[in-house]
Amino acid sequence: MSVLNTIPFEKFHGTGNDFFVVDAEDPVPDRPTFARIHCDRERGIELPESTRRGADGVLFLALESQYDPPRVVMTLVQPDGSVAAMCGNGARVAAAWAADRTGSDVVMIDTPAGTRRATLDGDDVTVEMGVPSFHPRDVPLESDDELVEAEVEGLTVTAVNTGVPHAVAFVDDVDDVDLEEIAPSIRHAPRFTNGTNVTLASPDGDGGFRQRTFERGVEGETQSCGTGAVAVVAAAKRLGHISGDDPVRVSPPGGTLSVTVPDKGSALLGGPAVYEGDGEADTVFRDR
Repeated sequence: MSVLNTIPFEKFHGTGNDFFVVDAEDPVPDRPTFARIHCDRERGIELPESTRRGADGVLFLALESQYDPPRVVMTLVQPDGSVAAMCGNGARVAAAWAADRTGSDVVMIDTPAGTRRATLDGDDVTVEMGVPSFHPRDVPLESDDELVEAEVEGLTVTAVNTGVPHAVAFVDDVDDVDLEEIAPSIRHAPRFTNGTNVTLASPDGDGGFRQRTFERGVEGETQSCGTGAVAVVAAAKRLGHISGDDPVRVSPPGGTLSVTVPDKGSALLGGPAVYEGDGEADTVFRDR
């Protein structure tokens, strides 16, 4: 392939969930191809400041600074070229990006899953994630019945939508499960009409949970998944593993997140958004 154009980008991560950030004003003729090429973990973009080549997705962000608080329109294109309706870690990155340009410590984020409010305190960002739903229409499921502690492809899961669908399984130790082996059949199970993310959780011994997630669109395990962390706490409350409205610590491989799922109102996701570096990315390609 030969390169015809380039644009600037920045790279951020939220507890290891990493993204290339592109200002939506910069033209990218084919966003799915842009994401597939540059996010590739073996052949994608490599920055000296970043620990990993490629990324878990590309955030195309359109800042609307005339509003108070400022707004940013977030579109996440995943490594397979699909668009995710919501991404908790991506939303925190979008808020940090917008705050850096406006100086505001409150940012409204417009996503395909709805508008989310974010507040910033240094590198820590807390995002309103909406109300988790177990309703079959919202997950969505092929059945009219909720899927709660039901066996799917050999794993007992609970289905919940936290902006995107998750099949959550509570296990004794997340490290004892071969996630890459078991997740694909659940991710594509007929019960999930649009597919699902697959999230494992186990108690951390101190009131919180450890988490691992196989992400739809990435088609592999990520270092962190914010919607998955919210799904863990929502499912844990539904199953009676925890109660109350206090924040719960959820620890994916990439770090620690704070999740609050109140009995009424929006869930909250808190954690860091970290700038890694910047560069220039090819935008238009053609076969030689």
